Amino acid sequence: MANIHIPKPQTILVIPDSHATPGEHNDRYSWLAGLAIDIKPDVIVDIGDWWDMSSLCSYDKGTRGFHGRRYQADVAAGVEAQDRLVSPLRARKKKMPRLVRCIGNHEHRIERAIEREPELLEGTIGMRDLQSREYGFEEFPFLEVVNINGVNFAHYFASGVMGRPVASARALLTNQNATCIQGHSHTFDYATKANVEGKRFHGIFCGVYQDYLPDFAKAQAYLWRPGVLVLRDVWEGDFDMEWISIQRMERTYGRVL
Repeated sequence: MANIHIPKPQTILVIPDSHATPGEHNDRYSWLAGLAIDIKPDVIVDIGDWWDMSSLCSYDKGTRGFHGRRYQADVAAGVEAQDRLVSPLRARKKKMPRLVRCIGNHEHRIERAIEREPELLEGTIGMRDLQSREYGFEEFPFLEVVNINGVNFAHYFASGVMGRPVASARALLTNQNATCIQGHSHTFDYATKANVEGKRFHGIFCGVYQDYLPDFAKAQAYLWRPGVLVLRDVWEGDFDMEWISIQRMERTYGRVL
């Protein structure tokens, strides 16, 4: 576990799975810059799957849908999205928020591809291609937990020895007995509890940050909740929470394009 302790209550902007991909516009990342300039978060957390990386999807490799996908195009889509968020913040020449990235399973496809074909891919592709460091992100490995002022972030938390993702916010609280926020499922789910000493814990599945719908998701899209999560006065695992829908993001910050 990585621990980031900042000695005062924090405002944290949490960006759920956003899946930058070739062929889909990246306007939503410019909206993020507008929001960040307005609310001045101390920390921005990318919960993972910023990149879709469909070129490395092992499930449909060899199918008609896989044909024509290109690694470099996948990487470029996410880097351009990164630039849309970070460059306007840097241009202000004011204090930058701390940028934290939890690697998701889609970015982790890069490492898995290298493991499958090391003689072909090692030294040719790698996590460095994401340019996290160049854009100021502290990058944490897939499923490593990052604790910021008592709030634990990971792309997802495992439910047991098999490593499968926890199925609900309530199960997340039960399993971890701590404040935890995860992405991965694209759903929004929330649970909270307090112990006998009055200490409050929260479990959150933080939704998705996409304004396009992949073909595979059309049957379950009603379960998804697109938007971003803002946590205010984050201290010892507790906070005030605000949800901002992607529709509200576009209405408010579409003007920044």
